[in-house]
Amino acid sequence: MADGARVGGLLLAGLLCAGGAAAQPTVGTGGQGDVAVTIYTGELALITDTRPAMLAAGESRVEFPDVSSRIRPETVSLTGAGIEIVEQNFDFDLLSPTAMMQKAVGQEITLVRTNPATGAETRERAKVLAVNGGVVLDVAGRIEILRDDSLPVRVIFDGIPANLRARPTLSVTVDAKAAGPRPLTLRYLSEGLSWRADYVALYDEAAKAIDLQGWVTLNNNSGTGFANAKLLLVVSDQIGVRRGSRARDGEPAPLTSAGTESAKAEELADMRAYPLPDRTTIASAQQKQIAFLDAAAVPATRGYAASLDRLRTWEQAEGVLSTYRFSTGKGGVGDAMPAGSVRLYVKDARGAAQFVGESRIGHTPAGSALSLATGRTFDVKFQPVLEKREKLTEEQWSRSSTTRVRKNGVVTVTETDVKRHFWRTHMRYIFTNARSQPVTVEFTQAGLDGYTNDTRVPSESIAADADSTGLGYSRTWQVTVPANGRIELTVQFDTLN
Repeated sequence: MADGARVGGLLLAGLLCAGGAAAQPTVGTGGQGDVAVTIYTGELALITDTRPAMLAAGESRVEFPDVSSRIRPETVSLTGAGIEIVEQNFDFDLLSPTAMMQKAVGQEITLVRTNPATGAETRERAKVLAVNGGVVLDVAGRIEILRDDSLPVRVIFDGIPANLRARPTLSVTVDAKAAGPRPLTLRYLSEGLSWRADYVALYDEAAKAIDLQGWVTLNNNSGTGFANAKLLLVVSDQIGVRRGSRARDGEPAPLTSAGTESAKAEELADMRAYPLPDRTTIASAQQKQIAFLDAAAVPATRGYAASLDRLRTWEQAEGVLSTYRFSTGKGGVGDAMPAGSVRLYVKDARGAAQFVGESRIGHTPAGSALSLATGRTFDVKFQPVLEKREKLTEEQWSRSSTTRVRKNGVVTVTETDVKRHFWRTHMRYIFTNARSQPVTVEFTQAGLDGYTNDTRVPSESIAADADSTGLGYSRTWQVTVPANGRIELTVQFDTLN
């Protein structure tokens, strides 16, 4: 009997020792440490956070509060001297009245009711049965609903559930070779952080120049703030959300010529990086603006542009686009411009700056030519007219392909006839000018690639630009419209389809 008791005691002691060995000490790292935030184009950021920690030898659980609530846990990397990672957990179930009540389902709480007339309090224990659009309680055998009204009722919980956190917390179990203090560097990707470029331009007609200021607009919707952080902004067309599309009918693309000059921004693989010189705090649910570009007296010109996406007629004339043209190369802005909106102001007759419109640019290399369209003009208009479309020749047939069909081991040869049509389209483009001085409209006929790869221009009343070959996508003319007058551009297009 004594031996049995001794064996049982040893077994119990063994179980207690095993339980003690399994229990891991928890190491808190406090709040954020030395933080660096790299924000990519789109809603994606890389967070690097270095915090001091005092580790015991062996396994322990290190807790990192104040990580982003939109962390991508699979991207977490933790490094430190003499440690190995065992496992990690991200606790994002945050402490709130609703969460407390949901965790209390099946457990008891205390209801405190106050008599409105006397102010006297009464307390009752109640079991939480369900929390589905309301709280259902079992109070001493009667079923009640905890109402959200003006009646003075409070709920007291026995404690806070272990898996509810006041702040988003990442816990990592590490195995340290030796005890002692050391810095731990946590690195992870997070959604919810984004940036964009915004520009303000002031055009001086007399000086034929633009003053351009660039602002970085940061948005933090990650659920967590980052204090005194190093900030790096990365421009990329491969990461995050991309914007931009081919210009709409009648709107020429802002980038008229892609540049070949090296940018001042840092190279990061095939991307461009803009480090901000000073640390900054990005508060949660905050929008912040930081200046990053200031270019004064950039040579610029004001002009007019129109374009058509295919050969067709407009029922009525429309105003051409007012454009402002400048370069991002040397002697101009002198640097690449990340994608963003440009708000343009012009000095009026009294010298005051007035807003005249805005245009959006894509990621623009240094040395590029930009033409920003700000709106349609009041007194310079354009109307395309398709005069006629006629066949050039009689219907032609040509045998252009041979198809071999194998059936039951027998090869059958068939010939397919392909029909080709040759067309000549007569276009007339009407330009009118109600201004007291002549204007030049840069007109582009686009969409010519829709007529296979062979579009020819045998006749045009105004010679096209030298770099317009008449083959492929588009053709451009400089059309000078006399003061208080009109002019017509006539063109013949020969197409094969």
